[in-house]
Amino acid sequence: MMTDHTVTAFDDDLKSITAGVNEMGGYAESMVGQAVTALIRGDLSLAQAVVAEDVALDAMQYKLDEQIVLTIAKRQPMALDLRELIGALRMANDLERTGDMAKNIAKRTKDVVDFAHPKPLLRGLEHLSSLAQTQLRDVLDAYVNKDIAQARKVLEDDDEIDQVYTSLFRELLTYMMEDPRNISFCTNLLFCAKNIERVGDHATNIAETILYIVTGEAEPSMHGTRTL
Repeated sequence: MMTDHTVTAFDDDLKSITAGVNEMGGYAESMVGQAVTALIRGDLSLAQAVVAEDVALDAMQYKLDEQIVLTIAKRQPMALDLRELIGALRMANDLERTGDMAKNIAKRTKDVVDFAHPKPLLRGLEHLSSLAQTQLRDVLDAYVNKDIAQARKVLEDDDEIDQVYTSLFRELLTYMMEDPRNISFCTNLLFCAKNIERVGDHATNIAETILYIVTGEAEPSMHGTRTL
């Protein structure tokens, strides 16, 4: 756990950065939920709002990155404190990418709005989205509490997301093979399902970053989505 610093302002900086990461996380999670809702309901207005929200999320990341870099320059932190700041940079990147996944899903709404949505496919997509959003909430809780047990659970739970995605992928392929008229609609849903699955991968990236912050050891990534 983080210890008190001689310079109280440094503690304030770290608390502010933690709050910034959590704000981004909550915003990104909300975007994912709204994007899937827009897709399922064919709500073009909501889809456009999600696309617009991505600009705000990008601005949050830019502001947070500047704050972190300035804090490193001013405080010249070492060991745990430095890992805390570098970790926040990594997490901000993963959360920004999560927002991009939500934006991508929202943009597909206009391409499926005129198709009848088979209920089993919608239930599968909703279930996948629910799992991914839960992963985000859990990993952000783990970050606030520096809870490595919960971070490791997030890593383990990603298998369920992968299994649901694989099942949905197969179901969509079946619909396409049964009727060529379903190909366009199902291709768009496949794209959306993949983006939701990637949200889970970004949550596991954040879990790995938490383990790095707390333990000082970089655990090998199992998902390959890290861009830093």
